Amino acid sequence: MPYLLDANIVSDIIRHPSRDAARRLRSLGELQVRTSIVVAAELKFGAEKVQSSVLARKIDAALDRMIVLPLRPPVDDVYARIRSQVERAGTPIGANDLLIASQAIALDLVLVTDNVREFSRIEGLHVENWLREDETS
Repeated sequence: MPYLLDANIVSDIIRHPSRDAARRLRSLGELQVRTSIVVAAELKFGAEKVQSSVLARKIDAALDRMIVLPLRPPVDDVYARIRSQVERAGTPIGANDLLIASQAIALDLVLVTDNVREFSRIEGLHVENWLREDETS
């Protein structure tokens, strides 16, 4: 099953190219790893916010080496279902995270994140944490 990287994982890979997450990416090969256009937007916002052209170039280089998935159906149907479920349960999730999770479920991808606590509340979502190997669901 291919992987969908969350922003905190891509950020770690950019900042620490010799640590676990980057090594895991290299061992799997770039064709097994994707990220979301939502993650790309979050990362680029971060570089813009701190006004770092160096960081912006590093982000662009990292994104150029992986598949960046657009949002398209059936992500919208999955989003509606999941958002309704978590709101009924009284455990809402941030808008961007909800889109990322919906994309992972719709495309049958394992979400790789350092935010396992929030994402583990979503039924049917496979989650791994490459920064802390003991956290998976």
